[in-house]
Amino acid sequence: MTSFRPAPAWLADAVFYQIYPQSFADSNGDGIGDFDGITERLDHLAWLGVNAVWLNPCFVSPFGDAGYDVADYLRVAPRYGTYDDLARLVDEAGRRGIRVLLDLVAGHTSDQHPWFRAAMDDPADDRYIWAPEGHSPDGFVPSPGSRPGTYLPNFFAFQPALNFGYGRARPDEPWRLPVDAPGPRANRAALRAVMDHWLGLGLAGFRVDMAASLVKDDPDKRETAAVWTELRHWLDDAHPEAVLLSEWGEPEVSVPAGFHADFFLQFGGPTDGRALRSLWSNGEGTVNEAWDPLDCFFDPEGRGSPHPFVEAWRDAADALGDSGFIALPTANHDFSRLNCGPRTAGQLPAAFVFQLTWPTLPAIYYGDEIGMRYVPGLPGKEGSVLGPRYNRAGSRTPMQWDEGPGAGFSTAPADRLYLPLDPAPDRPTVAAQRADDTSLLHLVRRLVALRKGAPELGPGGSVEVLHAGYPFVYVRGGRYLVVVNPRREQASCSVERIAVARSLESDGVGIEAGTVSARGFGHGVFELADARG
Repeated sequence: MTSFRPAPAWLADAVFYQIYPQSFADSNGDGIGDFDGITERLDHLAWLGVNAVWLNPCFVSPFGDAGYDVADYLRVAPRYGTYDDLARLVDEAGRRGIRVLLDLVAGHTSDQHPWFRAAMDDPADDRYIWAPEGHSPDGFVPSPGSRPGTYLPNFFAFQPALNFGYGRARPDEPWRLPVDAPGPRANRAALRAVMDHWLGLGLAGFRVDMAASLVKDDPDKRETAAVWTELRHWLDDAHPEAVLLSEWGEPEVSVPAGFHADFFLQFGGPTDGRALRSLWSNGEGTVNEAWDPLDCFFDPEGRGSPHPFVEAWRDAADALGDSGFIALPTANHDFSRLNCGPRTAGQLPAAFVFQLTWPTLPAIYYGDEIGMRYVPGLPGKEGSVLGPRYNRAGSRTPMQWDEGPGAGFSTAPADRLYLPLDPAPDRPTVAAQRADDTSLLHLVRRLVALRKGAPELGPGGSVEVLHAGYPFVYVRGGRYLVVVNPRREQASCSVERIAVARSLESDGVGIEAGTVSARGFGHGVFELADARG
């Protein structure tokens, strides 16, 4: 394993919160979230206890793909505010002990980016991947400029893939440049320049979009890993307190390559995303038709199992050792919220007890802390629709802050924006839950505080699984017993006799004479009377 500087100490204690900027908080009533809106809501995050946030892309963009089509990496999108507004957000977050990370789109740009505008008229430019006239490889699209031939996009035709080279050469495909060609070298230098620019503002690092996709036809990801290894060595020297989180989905590969942490995702890795989907995905919301159907563990009928997740996590954790971290999201901008389809609000507390006590870095998707629902059937917005059942708009609706119509967002129609939803019983608000000590929001806050106060519940504490079923029972750090029952019916299991000193957070869990019982959707965290070795 390549030797890197140890991860900054703050990362091990991080509780992340993902903010989708256009949907989080609108400060000026134009129907679009913005930097000032986020700044105005920092007290909510501080009260909740999160200490790190990452923002989806906020750079200049035509917004054909919600900002992932970047037209200028060094300027912020005017719809979110100004550079000074972002600087103030970072400063005010820091005053509250919250670090801010940006989203780095490393693998492609918008076709409106000056780099591409130059390349589409210059046959000698190799910053992007071009096939010469007479060649039409699969996935390539016709040149929009005077340059003959076709270019390779990522996802959408308006997102040309940056050229980081190919892992394998083919004589009949001369556009397959090696990773040390001038274009790939220029792109690696550009990534350093972009990161250096924003880290100079006081940002804490980056979540890197599509991190595994840079070098094309790179089946073992060796060349892509080498790109990130080079960048990590530079980062360690230039910005030792900054971190890189990857959208890769395979921590066993991404962390040794140079990332400080990688997310379990709905795709990627040796199980093609089954680790995450086996927890949360109930077949509703964002569904890729290519996914194998499976029963998730957080299922009211009790048809799933924690085994797929536990096995994938253990394989990754054993490979990583203490070299980096695995992050576990509640959801994200590409994947269904926890509260989706037939799942009810009553199931969410058990999900959060699990997510905030398992030895991973937790990442809370905005609104999940109040149980916001995935909303089906919404029109496509800014590239949200990727397939017949893969409409991401349902996970991108405005944060429900207040009780009134629009929940703090303008109700005026606006082109290509996620319009607010009128309040309804299944659309909770922050205001209502702040006023209710029994709410999900208060539970999440208590769990975050519990995690912060007990290092054994963090990513470095040991985990001993006592029962991998319904209920799911495990011990953290030899000191804390955790019980979650995601199904509707009561569940019990036999474990070796254990003595509980006190309940730290419990609802419907009983422990007596070597038997753990949990009512439907019951959950609990307990301190043991005697630490286990």
